[in-house]
Amino acid sequence: MSTNGYTSWSVDLAEVGPVYPFQGYEVLMVIIGVVFWIGWHRIQFVREGEHLEKARHTGDEEKVKAQLERY
Repeated sequence: MSTNGYTSWSVDLAEVGPVYPFQGYEVLMVIIGVVFWIGWHRIQFVREGEHLEKARHTGDEEKVKAQLERY
Protein backbone atom coordinates (compact mmCIF):
# COMPACT_ATOMS: atom_id res chain seq x y z
CA MET A 1 0.00 0.00 0.00
CA SER A 2 1.49 3.31 -1.04
CA THR A 3 0.23 6.71 0.04
CA ASN A 4 2.61 8.69 -2.15
CA GLY A 5 2.35 6.85 -5.44
CA TYR A 6 5.74 5.10 -5.32
CA THR A 7 5.82 1.35 -5.66
CA SER A 8 9.57 1.07 -4.97
CA TRP A 9 11.89 3.18 -2.83
CA SER A 10 14.97 2.18 -4.81
CA VAL A 11 15.27 5.66 -6.31
CA ASP A 12 17.38 8.73 -5.57
CA LEU A 13 15.66 10.41 -2.61
CA ALA A 14 16.84 13.82 -3.82
CA GLU A 15 14.45 13.42 -6.74
CA VAL A 16 11.58 12.17 -4.56
CA GLY A 17 11.24 15.32 -2.47
CA PRO A 18 10.08 15.46 1.15
CA VAL A 19 9.70 12.01 2.69
CA TYR A 20 8.30 13.14 6.04
CA PRO A 21 5.96 15.95 7.12
CA PHE A 22 7.17 19.37 8.33
CA GLN A 23 10.53 19.02 6.66
CA GLY A 24 12.65 22.08 7.40
CA TYR A 25 11.08 22.75 10.82
CA GLU A 26 13.41 20.47 12.80
CA VAL A 27 15.19 23.28 14.68
CA LEU A 28 11.90 24.97 15.56
CA MET A 29 10.47 21.67 16.84
CA VAL A 30 13.58 21.06 18.97
CA ILE A 31 13.30 24.55 20.48
CA ILE A 32 9.59 24.04 21.21
CA GLY A 33 10.34 20.64 22.74
CA VAL A 34 13.07 22.01 25.02
CA VAL A 35 10.86 24.92 26.14
CA PHE A 36 8.02 22.47 26.86
CA TRP A 37 10.39 20.15 28.76
CA ILE A 38 11.80 22.97 30.93
CA GLY A 39 8.31 24.39 31.52
CA TRP A 40 6.97 20.98 32.54
CA HIS A 41 9.76 20.49 35.07
CA ARG A 42 9.25 23.99 36.48
CA ILE A 43 5.52 23.36 36.92
CA GLN A 44 6.20 19.99 38.57
CA PHE A 45 8.81 21.52 40.89
CA VAL A 46 6.38 24.20 42.09
CA ARG A 47 3.46 21.79 42.51
CA GLU A 48 5.51 19.21 44.38
CA GLY A 49 6.97 21.93 46.62
CA GLU A 50 3.47 23.09 47.53
CA HIS A 51 2.40 19.51 48.21
CA LEU A 52 5.43 18.80 50.42
CA GLU A 53 4.96 22.06 52.33
CA LYS A 54 1.32 21.17 52.96
CA ALA A 55 2.29 17.65 54.08
CA ARG A 56 4.87 19.13 56.43
CA HIS A 57 2.17 20.93 58.38
CA THR A 58 -0.21 18.00 58.75
CA GLY A 59 -0.46 16.21 62.06
CA ASP A 60 0.22 17.37 65.59
CA GLU A 61 3.65 18.91 65.86
CA GLU A 62 4.06 18.01 69.54
CA LYS A 63 3.28 14.34 68.91
CA VAL A 64 5.80 14.22 66.09
CA LYS A 65 8.48 15.79 68.27
CA ALA A 66 7.67 13.34 71.09
CA GLN A 67 8.00 10.38 68.75
CA LEU A 68 11.30 11.66 67.37
CA GLU A 69 12.67 12.17 70.88
CA ARG A 70 12.02 8.50 71.64
CA TYR A 71 14.69 7.55 69.14
